[in-house]
Amino acid sequence: MWQNYTMTFPFPPPGYVTTQSAVSGIEVYMPAPPDTGPQQEVVDFKCPQCGATTAYSVEDGGLTCSHCGYYEAPQKTIVGRGAEQFEFTVETMQRSAQGWGVERKEIACQNCGAVASLPADSLTFTCAFCGSNKVIQRQAPQDVLRPRYVLPFKIEAEACAQIARDWLGSSWMAPANLRQISQLGKFTPIYLPYWTLDSTTHADWKAEVGHPKTERYFENGEWKTRTVIEWRWESGHVDLAIDDLVVSGTTRLSRVLLGKVQDFHLNDLAGYDPKYLAGLQAQAYDVTLELAWETGRGQMREKTRQACLSRASTSHVRNFSMSLDFADESWRYILAPVYISNYTYAAKTYQAMVNGQTGTIAGQRPVDWNKVWLVIAALLAPGALIGLLGLLTIPLAGIGIVIGGFGFVLLVIGVIVSIIIYTQGNKMDDV
Repeated sequence: MWQNYTMTFPFPPPGYVTTQSAVSGIEVYMPAPPDTGPQQEVVDFKCPQCGATTAYSVEDGGLTCSHCGYYEAPQKTIVGRGAEQFEFTVETMQRSAQGWGVERKEIACQNCGAVASLPADSLTFTCAFCGSNKVIQRQAPQDVLRPRYVLPFKIEAEACAQIARDWLGSSWMAPANLRQISQLGKFTPIYLPYWTLDSTTHADWKAEVGHPKTERYFENGEWKTRTVIEWRWESGHVDLAIDDLVVSGTTRLSRVLLGKVQDFHLNDLAGYDPKYLAGLQAQAYDVTLELAWETGRGQMREKTRQACLSRASTSHVRNFSMSLDFADESWRYILAPVYISNYTYAAKTYQAMVNGQTGTIAGQRPVDWNKVWLVIAALLAPGALIGLLGLLTIPLAGIGIVIGGFGFVLLVIGVIVSIIIYTQGNKMDDV
């Protein structure tokens, strides 16, 4: 006897997903894209009230819709310096989350080479690093490490303009009309990448240490005294715990300027949430963890060397040597808030940065060299004139020698101060 068997196949088949069919009534399947796991988690920042894109509020860390005014209170947990750290292991790297955790796009600057991440619907076409409009837009990749912690912005953008104007007016070398530059108020908020590194160093050191000693000696028929250095070998051991050494994760900005605004308070570290990036630019690291550790290791080595030198019984040290081991290395990848402004004065572009957490400012400032040269001339003139007067009065019973000597001293002081002023001017104009 015949029996009917109905075989049921799962649709779509395992490993396949439905795709668009060109023929009505026919279902077509395609291989499913590879599962990227939780690293590709995407968070939507659409306003639940009107559907517009929300933006991060610097004032309290919440989300504010710029269209309808909807406000979502902040949901952040401050973890501070107790934020979890990670060891330098392959396993740790493999299980670290990747990407921004939210759909974003990038602009790649064709002028300075910088790459910045922006909100997916951003219409910005200007590079925050150099001010150029020669940029290419593309989808932000999700294959880089995701930040684990963030220092939220605390300084409002409006406050940056006043901070900058006060800073520009703080130097007498700057042109008098510099504070009236209209572009100076255009500060772009951006989260910059940083690595924080921890380690314990163990060092054995050895050096010749000099001890000043007064001795008497006989010369030309009389006893005299002199100070000599008596060298003795000393050695010791130093264990130094180095906590939260901050290393920049970008090469697109001046290390000098970044170093001046790097006074971040890590006690305000909060767990990373993509909402912090709403409406703001961010930059992924281009200094890898390995390169950051190489830089940090050099700084740790110098800190340890100074600690060893401080153990010497005097400050006179020569033939110093040190063997050093690193232990308990750990790291964090964080984002820190910075405002960047590019402004033009006399056809030259300058850059200023403001720490978005502390308000510390650093940057380049044009120099009014006419003013500087007048000051230098005023410093040199008294010594030169008095010296010339001394030469003219030498025949007058030696008075000219005294006057000339005084003029020479004034001239030397004027030259030293002029060199300092000239050096400061160069640093202001080109950092």
